Amino acid sequence: MSLKDHTGFRQTQTSRYGERAFLAPPSREEGRALLGELRSATCRAAPVAPRSPLVVYGGGDMGRMARDYFTLLGHEIALVVDRNAEVLRADAAWAGLTIAHPDEVSCELKQTAQLVLCVATAPFKPLELELAAQGWTDIVPFYDVAESQRARHPLSNGWFARNMVQADYAATCEVLDLWDDDLSRAYHLQFLAWRIAREEWTFDGAPIEGHNRFFIPEIIERIDALASFVDGGAHHGQVSRKFADLRGLRATSVVAIEPDPANLAAFDCDGAEVYPLALGATAGERSFHAGLGYASQFAASGANTLPCVTLDSLDLAPDFIKLHLEGGELAALKGALETIQQHRPVLAITTYHNADGIWRTPAWLMEKLDGYRFLMRVHSWCGTGAVVYALPEERA
Repeated sequence: MSLKDHTGFRQTQTSRYGERAFLAPPSREEGRALLGELRSATCRAAPVAPRSPLVVYGGGDMGRMARDYFTLLGHEIALVVDRNAEVLRADAAWAGLTIAHPDEVSCELKQTAQLVLCVATAPFKPLELELAAQGWTDIVPFYDVAESQRARHPLSNGWFARNMVQADYAATCEVLDLWDDDLSRAYHLQFLAWRIAREEWTFDGAPIEGHNRFFIPEIIERIDALASFVDGGAHHGQVSRKFADLRGLRATSVVAIEPDPANLAAFDCDGAEVYPLALGATAGERSFHAGLGYASQFAASGANTLPCVTLDSLDLAPDFIKLHLEGGELAALKGALETIQQHRPVLAITTYHNADGIWRTPAWLMEKLDGYRFLMRVHSWCGTGAVVYALPEERA
């Protein structure tokens, strides 16, 4: 039986964003074959510059980020479209912007506007087809638009992977082989398909679940043994609070590390020890672009410098480390190797902010950590929400 017959994929190419669906997660052999297809794939998409009239679709977390992003860069938003328009109109955060239900938008605007989709909780392709059927003619994911503005803003979730040379292909094949389960291979390939070819791949049995990011079942079942948590890139404390809630009345230690002053001002997690620092491979001062909320990060465009430290220098004894550092995860891991090898914590590492997530970050973990299981899960669409989980076997 051929690979295609076994996985039963279908494919449509009605626009620059393709779609493929598989009946099951791939085995190691099937994963390598599918990666070979991706290696020779031609990407039909590219970064897309924003243009007027600019319409934002979606008023959730990504929509709010897009609102702040376009405002900062001086791009006027002509309209915000959301199925919950009435709720958004009553929200002070959206004051000053015109909000419309999809049924309220004129045919003329649908034909002339650039519709920027700010949705990562649902697949892009079905939504694109639905909106096209409603008359919208220019539909693009927000992160593809943001990618065209990287010289002005460091938001990096829209990056495109370059064609794989032999060394990259071989290293990615090895990572595919070393995942602990077929689900990880499915998620890894789905992630790669969007990054390399802007194709949306789905696998039956490998759902996109946003509610359990950083706390998948394999971590929840270990929660009794995870008393000490290091939250790298703590933002406003959402993940720290969830960890504390999951621990309940059991003794808990939370160390929150967050370099952005505005994020620190909004941080909220009772009892957490907060470090206003940035993590890296070595200590020193680095340019930091602050004030961007989730997207604050080390960047040449930053107006100020911030102290960067290694996690090893903080002399912590964590049971669980989460790193969400807008592309700085691999460097932070290198600066945490001694701590990780000594205390053998559970790790949850985001890998979708730059090309290190293709193979370098998981390969580094797989090389440096003996006696660990390695999983990959993807918690949102459009190539985002990818997290590598490293689970020490003795904590099972």
